[in-house]
Amino acid sequence: MVALSLLIYVVASHVLQQRRHPSAAIGWVLFILLMPYAALPLYLVFGTRKRVRPGRLPPLPRAAETTERDWPAVMAAALRIPAPVCYRELRIHADGADALRALLQVIDAAEHTLDVCTFAFARDEVGTVIAAHLAERARAGVRVRLLLDGVGCRLHSRPDLPALQAAGVAVVLFVPLLHSPLRGRVNLRNHRKLVVADAGHATERLWCGGRNLAAEYFTGHAGQMPWRDLSFDLRGEFVRQAARLFESDWSFARGNGGASGAPAHVAVEPACDPCAQLVASGPDRAEDTVHELLMAAAYRARARIALASPYVVLDESLSSALALAARRGVRVDLLLPARSNHRLADIARHRSLRILADAGVRLWLAPGMLHAKLVVVDDVLALAGSANLDSRSLFLNYELMCAFHDAADVGRFMAWFERELETAHPYVAHPPGLWRDLGEGLVLWLGFQV
Repeated sequence: MVALSLLIYVVASHVLQQRRHPSAAIGWVLFILLMPYAALPLYLVFGTRKRVRPGRLPPLPRAAETTERDWPAVMAAALRIPAPVCYRELRIHADGADALRALLQVIDAAEHTLDVCTFAFARDEVGTVIAAHLAERARAGVRVRLLLDGVGCRLHSRPDLPALQAAGVAVVLFVPLLHSPLRGRVNLRNHRKLVVADAGHATERLWCGGRNLAAEYFTGHAGQMPWRDLSFDLRGEFVRQAARLFESDWSFARGNGGASGAPAHVAVEPACDPCAQLVASGPDRAEDTVHELLMAAAYRARARIALASPYVVLDESLSSALALAARRGVRVDLLLPARSNHRLADIARHRSLRILADAGVRLWLAPGMLHAKLVVVDDVLALAGSANLDSRSLFLNYELMCAFHDAADVGRFMAWFERELETAHPYVAHPPGLWRDLGEGLVLWLGFQV
Protein backbone atom coordinates (compact mmCIF):
# COMPACT_ATOMS: atom_id res chain seq x y z
CA MET A 1 0.00 0.00 0.00
CA VAL A 2 2.87 2.38 0.80
CA ALA A 3 4.50 1.61 -2.55
CA LEU A 4 1.23 2.07 -4.44
CA SER A 5 0.47 5.35 -2.66
CA LEU A 6 3.95 6.74 -3.31
CA LEU A 7 3.70 5.72 -6.95
CA ILE A 8 0.37 7.52 -7.33
CA TYR A 9 1.81 10.60 -5.58
CA VAL A 10 4.91 10.72 -7.81
CA VAL A 11 3.08 10.05 -11.08
CA ALA A 12 0.28 12.52 -10.33
CA SER A 13 2.75 15.22 -9.27
CA HIS A 14 4.79 14.71 -12.44
CA VAL A 15 1.95 14.40 -14.94
CA LEU A 16 -0.06 17.30 -13.49
CA GLN A 17 3.13 19.34 -12.80
CA GLN A 18 2.03 20.15 -9.24
CA ARG A 19 4.66 22.55 -7.90
CA ARG A 20 4.62 22.34 -4.10
CA HIS A 21 6.55 23.98 -1.30
CA PRO A 22 9.21 21.48 -0.10
CA SER A 23 7.64 21.24 3.35
CA ALA A 24 4.25 20.39 1.80
CA ALA A 25 5.85 17.66 -0.33
CA ILE A 26 7.70 16.25 2.70
CA GLY A 27 4.46 16.33 4.69
CA TRP A 28 2.57 14.29 2.07
CA VAL A 29 5.40 11.73 1.75
CA LEU A 30 5.67 11.27 5.53
CA PHE A 31 1.89 10.96 5.81
CA ILE A 32 1.91 8.27 3.11
CA LEU A 33 4.77 6.38 4.78
CA LEU A 34 3.16 6.45 8.23
CA MET A 35 -0.56 6.10 7.40
CA PRO A 36 -0.96 5.00 3.78
CA TYR A 37 -4.59 3.84 4.10
CA ALA A 38 -5.63 7.28 5.35
CA ALA A 39 -3.16 9.30 3.28
CA LEU A 40 -4.06 7.97 -0.17
CA PRO A 41 -7.78 8.88 -0.16
CA LEU A 42 -6.98 12.26 1.42
CA TYR A 43 -4.36 12.92 -1.24
CA LEU A 44 -6.83 12.02 -3.99
CA VAL A 45 -9.33 14.51 -2.52
CA PHE A 46 -7.01 17.34 -1.42
CA GLY A 47 -3.67 16.77 -3.13
CA THR A 48 -4.16 18.54 -6.45
CA ARG A 49 -3.23 22.22 -6.39
CA LYS A 50 -3.62 23.26 -10.03
CA ARG A 51 -6.25 22.49 -12.69
CA VAL A 52 -4.03 23.64 -15.58
CA ARG A 53 -0.49 22.80 -16.58
CA PRO A 54 2.18 25.48 -16.86
CA GLY A 55 3.23 26.18 -20.42
CA ARG A 56 5.89 28.22 -22.09
CA LEU A 57 5.92 31.84 -20.94
CA PRO A 58 5.67 34.55 -23.60
CA PRO A 59 8.92 36.46 -24.30
CA LEU A 60 9.55 39.61 -22.29
CA PRO A 61 9.56 42.92 -24.16
CA ARG A 62 12.98 44.31 -25.01
CA ALA A 63 14.41 46.69 -22.42
CA ALA A 64 14.44 49.54 -24.95
CA GLU A 65 10.65 49.37 -25.23
CA THR A 66 9.97 49.87 -21.52
CA THR A 67 10.81 52.31 -18.72
CA GLU A 68 11.62 51.77 -15.07
CA ARG A 69 7.96 52.37 -14.19
CA ASP A 70 6.85 49.56 -16.52
CA TRP A 71 8.23 46.60 -14.56
CA PRO A 72 4.83 45.64 -13.05
CA ALA A 73 3.26 45.42 -16.53
CA VAL A 74 6.31 43.58 -17.91
CA MET A 75 6.10 41.02 -15.10
CA ALA A 76 2.34 40.72 -15.52
CA ALA A 77 2.77 40.06 -19.24
CA ALA A 78 5.24 37.26 -18.48
CA LEU A 79 2.68 35.71 -16.13
CA ARG A 80 -0.05 35.77 -18.82
CA ILE A 81 -2.09 38.33 -16.92
CA PRO A 82 -4.54 40.21 -19.20
CA ALA A 83 -3.17 43.48 -20.56
CA PRO A 84 -3.77 46.79 -18.75
CA VAL A 85 -7.05 48.43 -19.73
CA CYS A 86 -8.78 51.72 -19.05
CA TYR A 87 -10.88 52.58 -16.05
CA ARG A 88 -12.43 55.77 -14.72
CA GLU A 89 -14.28 57.14 -11.69
CA LEU A 90 -12.35 55.07 -9.14
CA ARG A 91 -13.89 55.44 -5.68
CA ILE A 92 -12.00 54.03 -2.70
CA HIS A 93 -14.58 53.58 0.04
CA ALA A 94 -13.93 55.57 3.20
CA ASP A 95 -15.43 52.98 5.57
CA GLY A 96 -17.92 50.15 5.77
CA ALA A 97 -20.99 52.38 5.62
CA ASP A 98 -19.62 54.08 2.50
CA ALA A 99 -18.85 50.69 0.97
CA LEU A 100 -22.41 49.46 1.61
CA ARG A 101 -23.91 52.58 0.04
CA ALA A 102 -21.71 52.11 -3.02
CA LEU A 103 -22.62 48.42 -3.28
CA LEU A 104 -26.35 49.11 -3.14
CA GLN A 105 -25.94 51.89 -5.71
CA VAL A 106 -24.20 49.48 -8.09
CA ILE A 107 -26.93 46.88 -7.59
CA ASP A 108 -29.84 49.31 -7.92
CA ALA A 109 -28.40 50.97 -11.05
CA ALA A 110 -28.08 47.67 -12.95
CA GLU A 111 -30.36 47.65 -16.00
CA HIS A 112 -29.25 44.56 -17.93
CA THR A 113 -27.02 42.14 -15.99
CA LEU A 114 -25.79 41.79 -12.42
CA ASP A 115 -23.16 39.21 -11.43
CA VAL A 116 -22.17 38.71 -7.77
CA CYS A 117 -19.31 36.52 -6.56
CA THR A 118 -18.51 36.22 -2.85
CA PHE A 119 -16.96 33.82 -0.39
CA ALA A 120 -19.52 34.36 2.40
CA PHE A 121 -23.04 35.82 2.39
CA ALA A 122 -24.70 36.06 5.79
CA ARG A 123 -28.37 36.18 6.73
CA ASP A 124 -27.94 39.16 9.05
CA GLU A 125 -29.04 42.79 8.98
CA VAL A 126 -26.69 43.67 6.09
CA GLY A 127 -26.95 40.42 4.14
CA THR A 128 -30.75 40.59 4.27
CA VAL A 129 -30.72 44.11 2.80
CA ILE A 130 -28.34 43.10 0.01
CA ALA A 131 -30.44 40.01 -0.77
CA ALA A 132 -33.59 42.14 -0.96
CA HIS A 133 -31.96 44.51 -3.46
CA LEU A 134 -30.78 41.58 -5.59
CA ALA A 135 -34.27 40.10 -5.61
CA GLU A 136 -35.78 43.45 -6.58
CA ARG A 137 -33.48 43.78 -9.60
CA ALA A 138 -34.30 40.21 -10.69
CA ARG A 139 -38.04 40.93 -10.48
CA ALA A 140 -37.41 44.07 -12.57
CA GLY A 141 -36.11 41.90 -15.42
CA VAL A 142 -32.35 42.18 -14.80
CA ARG A 143 -30.40 38.92 -15.25
CA VAL A 144 -28.99 38.38 -11.75
CA ARG A 145 -26.46 35.62 -11.00
CA LEU A 146 -25.07 34.82 -7.55
CA LEU A 147 -21.94 32.66 -7.18
CA LEU A 148 -21.30 31.52 -3.59
CA ASP A 149 -18.37 29.46 -2.38
CA GLY A 150 -19.62 26.04 -1.31
CA VAL A 151 -17.76 26.17 2.02
CA GLY A 152 -17.70 29.92 2.68
CA CYS A 153 -21.48 30.11 2.52
CA ARG A 154 -21.64 27.72 5.50
CA LEU A 155 -19.53 29.95 7.74
CA HIS A 156 -22.56 32.14 8.39
CA SER A 157 -26.30 31.54 8.38
CA ARG A 158 -26.54 31.94 4.62
CA PRO A 159 -29.33 33.98 3.00
CA ASP A 160 -32.67 32.55 1.98
CA LEU A 161 -31.51 31.07 -1.33
CA PRO A 162 -34.93 29.59 -2.28
CA ALA A 163 -36.48 33.04 -1.91
CA LEU A 164 -33.78 34.57 -4.11
CA GLN A 165 -34.32 31.86 -6.72
CA ALA A 166 -38.06 32.37 -6.58
CA ALA A 167 -37.46 36.05 -7.36
CA GLY A 168 -35.46 35.07 -10.45
CA VAL A 169 -31.88 35.12 -9.11
CA ALA A 170 -29.74 32.29 -10.53
CA VAL A 171 -27.69 30.77 -7.67
CA VAL A 172 -24.73 28.40 -8.01
CA LEU A 173 -22.46 27.04 -5.27
CA PHE A 174 -18.77 26.87 -6.17
CA VAL A 175 -17.54 23.33 -5.38
CA PRO A 176 -19.96 22.42 -2.55
CA LEU A 177 -18.89 19.96 0.13
CA LEU A 178 -20.70 17.03 -1.49
CA HIS A 179 -19.80 16.96 -5.17
CA SER A 180 -18.03 14.93 -7.83
CA PRO A 181 -14.20 15.08 -7.53
CA LEU A 182 -14.18 16.07 -11.20
CA ARG A 183 -15.86 19.35 -10.23
CA GLY A 184 -12.87 20.55 -8.16
CA ARG A 185 -11.09 19.81 -4.88
CA VAL A 186 -12.83 20.62 -1.60
CA ASN A 187 -9.77 22.48 -0.24
CA LEU A 188 -9.52 24.78 -3.30
CA ARG A 189 -11.94 27.57 -2.40
CA ASN A 190 -13.20 30.57 -4.38
CA HIS A 191 -12.26 33.57 -2.25
CA ARG A 192 -12.89 36.19 -4.95
CA LYS A 193 -15.26 39.10 -4.24
CA LEU A 194 -16.74 41.18 -7.03
CA VAL A 195 -20.01 42.64 -8.24
CA VAL A 196 -20.26 43.35 -11.98
CA ALA A 197 -23.16 45.41 -13.28
CA ASP A 198 -24.06 45.88 -16.96
CA ALA A 199 -20.69 44.85 -18.44
CA GLY A 200 -20.46 46.17 -22.01
CA HIS A 201 -23.15 48.81 -21.51
CA ALA A 202 -22.93 52.51 -20.75
CA THR A 203 -24.04 51.89 -17.16
CA GLU A 204 -21.32 49.28 -16.43
CA ARG A 205 -19.68 49.33 -13.00
CA LEU A 206 -17.50 47.05 -10.86
CA TRP A 207 -17.57 46.83 -7.05
CA CYS A 208 -14.62 44.87 -5.65
CA GLY A 209 -12.26 44.41 -2.69
CA GLY A 210 -11.91 42.26 0.40
CA ARG A 211 -15.38 42.47 1.96
CA ASN A 212 -17.70 39.50 2.26
CA LEU A 213 -21.43 40.21 2.32
CA ALA A 214 -21.97 40.20 6.08
CA ALA A 215 -22.55 42.86 8.73
CA GLU A 216 -19.09 42.75 10.31
CA TYR A 217 -17.53 43.92 7.02
CA PHE A 218 -19.78 46.98 6.71
CA THR A 219 -21.63 48.33 9.74
CA GLY A 220 -20.85 45.84 12.51
CA HIS A 221 -23.30 43.97 14.68
CA ALA A 222 -25.20 45.63 17.53
CA GLY A 223 -22.70 46.84 20.12
CA GLN A 224 -19.68 45.82 18.01
CA MET A 225 -17.45 47.89 15.78
CA PRO A 226 -17.26 46.86 12.11
CA TRP A 227 -14.06 45.35 10.76
CA ARG A 228 -11.80 47.74 8.90
CA ASP A 229 -11.59 46.64 5.29
CA LEU A 230 -10.78 47.95 1.83
CA SER A 231 -13.08 48.04 -1.20
CA PHE A 232 -13.61 50.24 -4.23
CA ASP A 233 -15.73 50.66 -7.35
CA LEU A 234 -15.03 51.96 -10.83
CA ARG A 235 -16.22 52.16 -14.43
CA GLY A 236 -14.61 51.52 -17.80
CA GLU A 237 -13.15 48.68 -19.83
CA PHE A 238 -11.75 47.10 -16.68
CA VAL A 239 -15.32 46.07 -15.79
CA ARG A 240 -15.41 43.82 -18.88
CA GLN A 241 -12.19 42.13 -17.78
CA ALA A 242 -13.82 41.32 -14.44
CA ALA A 243 -16.96 40.11 -16.21
CA ARG A 244 -14.92 37.60 -18.23
CA LEU A 245 -13.40 36.22 -15.02
CA PHE A 246 -16.86 35.83 -13.45
CA GLU A 247 -18.10 34.07 -16.58
CA SER A 248 -15.23 31.58 -16.35
CA ASP A 249 -15.90 30.87 -12.65
CA TRP A 250 -19.63 30.55 -13.27
CA SER A 251 -19.07 28.10 -16.09
CA PHE A 252 -16.70 25.96 -14.00
CA ALA A 253 -19.05 25.95 -11.00
CA ARG A 254 -21.85 24.68 -13.26
CA GLY A 255 -19.61 21.92 -14.59
CA ASN A 256 -19.09 23.44 -18.04
CA GLY A 257 -15.31 23.75 -18.01
CA GLY A 258 -14.19 27.28 -17.24
CA ALA A 259 -10.75 28.81 -17.62
CA SER A 260 -8.29 26.68 -19.54
CA GLY A 261 -5.18 28.48 -18.37
CA ALA A 262 -4.24 29.34 -21.96
CA PRO A 263 -2.09 32.45 -22.44
CA ALA A 264 -4.11 35.62 -22.26
CA HIS A 265 -3.54 38.64 -24.50
CA VAL A 266 -0.53 40.37 -23.01
CA ALA A 267 0.91 43.82 -23.52
CA VAL A 268 3.09 46.29 -21.68
CA GLU A 269 2.18 49.71 -23.00
CA PRO A 270 -1.47 50.53 -22.26
CA ALA A 271 -3.55 52.32 -24.84
CA CYS A 272 -4.96 54.75 -22.29
CA ASP A 273 -4.40 56.36 -18.92
CA PRO A 274 -5.23 55.59 -16.14
CA CYS A 275 -5.01 51.85 -16.59
CA ALA A 276 -5.28 48.74 -14.43
CA GLN A 277 -5.28 45.00 -14.88
CA LEU A 278 -7.05 42.13 -13.23
CA VAL A 279 -4.72 39.70 -11.43
CA ALA A 280 -6.48 36.39 -10.88
CA SER A 281 -4.66 33.70 -8.93
CA GLY A 282 -5.53 30.12 -8.14
CA PRO A 283 -5.88 26.58 -9.53
CA ASP A 284 -7.18 27.98 -12.84
CA ARG A 285 -3.87 29.75 -13.49
CA ALA A 286 -0.64 27.95 -14.40
CA GLU A 287 1.45 30.39 -12.35
CA ASP A 288 1.02 31.62 -8.77
CA THR A 289 0.48 35.10 -10.10
CA VAL A 290 -0.01 37.13 -6.91
CA HIS A 291 2.92 35.44 -5.15
CA GLU A 292 5.23 35.99 -8.11
CA LEU A 293 4.20 39.64 -8.46
CA LEU A 294 4.96 40.14 -4.75
CA MET A 295 8.36 38.52 -5.21
CA ALA A 296 9.14 40.82 -8.14
CA ALA A 297 7.94 43.83 -6.14
CA ALA A 298 10.29 43.00 -3.26
CA TYR A 299 13.28 42.95 -5.62
CA ARG A 300 12.28 45.93 -7.81
CA ALA A 301 11.06 48.41 -5.17
CA ARG A 302 13.22 51.51 -4.91
CA ALA A 303 11.95 53.28 -1.78
CA ARG A 304 8.72 51.95 -0.24
CA ILE A 305 6.63 48.82 0.12
CA ALA A 306 3.41 48.96 2.15
CA LEU A 307 1.45 45.79 2.89
CA ALA A 308 -1.80 45.18 4.78
CA SER A 309 -3.30 41.76 5.49
CA PRO A 310 -5.40 40.18 8.25
CA TYR A 311 -3.38 36.95 8.14
CA VAL A 312 0.40 36.85 7.60
CA VAL A 313 1.93 33.39 7.21
CA LEU A 314 4.64 33.82 4.58
CA ASP A 315 6.54 31.10 2.81
CA GLU A 316 10.33 31.22 3.06
CA SER A 317 10.91 32.75 -0.38
CA LEU A 318 8.58 35.74 0.09
CA SER A 319 9.72 36.29 3.67
CA SER A 320 13.37 36.37 2.50
CA ALA A 321 12.58 38.69 -0.41
CA LEU A 322 10.86 41.25 1.86
CA ALA A 323 13.70 40.95 4.39
CA LEU A 324 16.27 41.61 1.67
CA ALA A 325 14.30 44.64 0.48
CA ALA A 326 14.44 46.09 3.99
CA ARG A 327 18.16 45.31 4.30
CA ARG A 328 18.97 47.19 1.10
CA GLY A 329 17.26 50.32 2.38
CA VAL A 330 13.66 50.03 1.15
CA ARG A 331 11.14 51.10 3.77
CA VAL A 332 8.88 48.08 4.23
CA ASP A 333 5.75 48.53 6.37
CA LEU A 334 3.46 45.59 7.19
CA LEU A 335 0.10 46.27 8.86
CA LEU A 336 -1.93 43.46 10.42
CA PRO A 337 -4.49 43.20 13.25
CA ALA A 338 -3.26 42.84 16.81
CA ARG A 339 -5.67 39.91 17.03
CA SER A 340 -7.48 38.45 14.04
CA ASN A 341 -10.60 36.28 13.94
CA HIS A 342 -8.48 33.14 13.28
CA ARG A 343 -6.49 32.02 16.31
CA LEU A 344 -4.40 29.50 14.35
CA ALA A 345 -3.25 32.23 11.96
CA ASP A 346 -2.23 34.39 14.92
CA ILE A 347 -0.16 31.53 16.35
CA ALA A 348 1.51 30.68 13.04
CA ARG A 349 2.40 34.24 12.01
CA HIS A 350 5.12 34.87 14.59
CA ARG A 351 7.81 32.92 12.72
CA SER A 352 7.44 35.16 9.68
CA LEU A 353 7.16 38.29 11.78
CA ARG A 354 10.37 37.57 13.73
CA ILE A 355 12.32 37.12 10.49
CA LEU A 356 10.94 40.34 9.07
CA ALA A 357 11.50 42.33 12.27
CA ASP A 358 15.10 41.15 12.48
CA ALA A 359 15.71 42.45 8.93
CA GLY A 360 14.29 45.89 9.69
CA VAL A 361 10.75 45.55 8.37
CA ARG A 362 8.44 47.90 10.29
CA LEU A 363 5.57 45.82 11.68
CA TRP A 364 2.36 47.46 12.88
CA LEU A 365 -0.58 46.04 14.84
CA ALA A 366 -3.96 47.59 14.20
CA PRO A 367 -6.56 47.70 17.00
CA GLY A 368 -9.68 45.69 16.32
CA MET A 369 -10.04 43.48 13.28
CA LEU A 370 -8.36 44.64 10.07
CA HIS A 371 -9.51 42.59 7.06
CA ALA A 372 -8.01 44.70 4.23
CA LYS A 373 -5.65 43.27 1.63
CA LEU A 374 -3.36 45.85 0.03
CA VAL A 375 0.16 46.08 -1.41
CA VAL A 376 1.63 49.41 -2.57
CA VAL A 377 5.06 49.58 -4.21
CA ASP A 378 6.63 53.05 -4.63
CA ASP A 379 4.30 55.06 -6.87
CA VAL A 380 4.09 52.42 -9.62
CA LEU A 381 1.81 49.68 -8.30
CA ALA A 382 -1.14 49.19 -5.95
CA LEU A 383 -2.61 45.71 -5.55
CA ALA A 384 -6.01 45.57 -3.84
CA GLY A 385 -8.50 42.74 -3.61
CA SER A 386 -9.08 39.44 -1.83
CA ALA A 387 -5.68 37.73 -1.36
CA ASN A 388 -4.20 37.42 2.13
CA LEU A 389 -0.49 37.08 2.81
CA ASP A 390 -0.66 33.39 3.68
CA SER A 391 -0.06 30.13 1.87
CA ARG A 392 -3.76 29.34 1.46
CA SER A 393 -4.46 32.56 -0.42
CA LEU A 394 -1.20 32.62 -2.37
CA PHE A 395 -1.10 28.96 -3.42
CA LEU A 396 -4.52 27.29 -2.98
CA ASN A 397 -7.48 29.65 -3.19
CA TYR A 398 -9.05 31.25 -6.23
CA GLU A 399 -8.19 34.90 -5.53
CA LEU A 400 -8.57 38.26 -7.24
CA MET A 401 -6.36 41.34 -6.96
CA CYS A 402 -6.63 44.50 -9.04
CA ALA A 403 -3.34 46.10 -10.13
CA PHE A 404 -3.44 49.90 -10.48
CA HIS A 405 -0.54 51.65 -12.25
CA ASP A 406 -1.55 55.31 -12.28
CA ALA A 407 0.69 57.28 -9.88
CA ALA A 408 -2.17 59.45 -8.59
CA ASP A 409 -4.40 56.49 -7.78
CA VAL A 410 -1.49 54.51 -6.32
CA GLY A 411 -1.02 57.53 -4.05
CA ARG A 412 -4.68 57.36 -3.00
CA PHE A 413 -4.24 53.75 -1.88
CA MET A 414 -1.07 54.74 -0.01
CA ALA A 415 -3.01 57.54 1.70
CA TRP A 416 -5.57 54.94 2.89
CA PHE A 417 -2.70 52.87 4.29
CA GLU A 418 -1.15 55.86 6.08
CA ARG A 419 -4.48 56.68 7.75
CA GLU A 420 -4.66 53.12 9.09
CA LEU A 421 -1.13 53.41 10.47
CA GLU A 422 -2.16 56.38 12.62
CA THR A 423 -3.98 54.14 15.12
CA ALA A 424 -1.58 51.16 14.97
CA HIS A 425 1.25 50.37 17.39
CA PRO A 426 4.57 48.62 16.69
CA TYR A 427 4.97 44.86 16.90
CA VAL A 428 7.67 43.71 19.32
CA ALA A 429 9.29 40.37 18.49
CA HIS A 430 10.14 38.02 21.37
CA PRO A 431 12.37 34.92 21.10
CA PRO A 432 10.18 31.81 21.34
CA GLY A 433 10.59 29.13 23.94
CA LEU A 434 10.95 25.50 22.93
CA TRP A 435 7.28 24.58 23.30
CA ARG A 436 6.07 27.73 21.58
CA ASP A 437 8.45 27.11 18.68
CA LEU A 438 7.21 23.52 18.36
CA GLY A 439 3.60 24.65 18.54
CA GLU A 440 4.09 27.26 15.80
CA GLY A 441 5.76 24.67 13.58
CA LEU A 442 2.96 22.17 14.12
CA VAL A 443 0.29 24.73 13.24
CA LEU A 444 2.21 25.73 10.11
CA TRP A 445 2.60 22.13 9.00
CA LEU A 446 -1.01 21.11 9.62
CA GLY A 447 -2.87 24.23 8.66
CA PHE A 448 -1.03 26.10 5.94
CA GLN A 449 0.90 23.66 3.75
CA VAL A 450 -1.66 21.16 2.42
